Amino acid sequence: MTISLEASEWVRRFHPAPAAAARLVCFPHAGGAASYYRPFSAALAPAVEVLVVQYPGRQDRYGEPAVDDLFVLADRLAGVLPAVIGEPVAFFGHSMGASLAFEVARRLEARGTRLHTLFVSGRRAPGAPLDDGARLKNDDELLAEVKRLGGTETAVLDDPDIRRMALPALRSDYRAAETYHYRPGPDVGCPVVALLGDEDPKVDEAQASGWAERTSAGFELKTFPGGHFYLKDQEAAITRLIGDRLAR
Repeated sequence: MTISLEASEWVRRFHPAPAAAARLVCFPHAGGAASYYRPFSAALAPAVEVLVVQYPGRQDRYGEPAVDDLFVLADRLAGVLPAVIGEPVAFFGHSMGASLAFEVARRLEARGTRLHTLFVSGRRAPGAPLDDGARLKNDDELLAEVKRLGGTETAVLDDPDIRRMALPALRSDYRAAETYHYRPGPDVGCPVVALLGDEDPKVDEAQASGWAERTSAGFELKTFPGGHFYLKDQEAAITRLIGDRLAR
């Protein structure tokens, strides 16, 4: 499937797989970029074609202003994704990306797109308190929080030039993530699979289980060893789970 010019601003396809039986759209975490999911794409191709959302303000979109409102991001993505995803399609979002994937799924389902599965990782269910106040910290404190969670290599954030480049998008994303509040209304009609690390300081099993209330279809909870960014060490198990699920 050809990606339109408008959609190409938002979507990265690292391993084109035109004959794939399904597509998976990945939504990065706060401060994250599309390249984080390149290993997922390589592992799932060619059976599943992975499309990754690239938010403004980072990597090849560094010159664009970042978006600090999750609802605005969801509206924009809901406007461009239908042209490239087809069916069957599943969403995978980690941390902030889970909330965003949920909101985009709500919008697309309201317009008639049927999702196969919504995978939500490392995120409390919509309706639970999400504001940890990280967006209010000074630069050093915010970067210390990022390092604590393990999403970015410490040596990278210690580089002054990289810190200067990363902070605007990081702050914008944390503002979007922490000011997001669930708006009652139709949720999703697809199955939801919640994933988390068993040592994640941001979400526990009870908070992740709340995702069951956000779908009218089935719900599963999968726990893996690790912290908030358990994905790095559990990539093989996660992609196997996704591949098996999409093959049903």
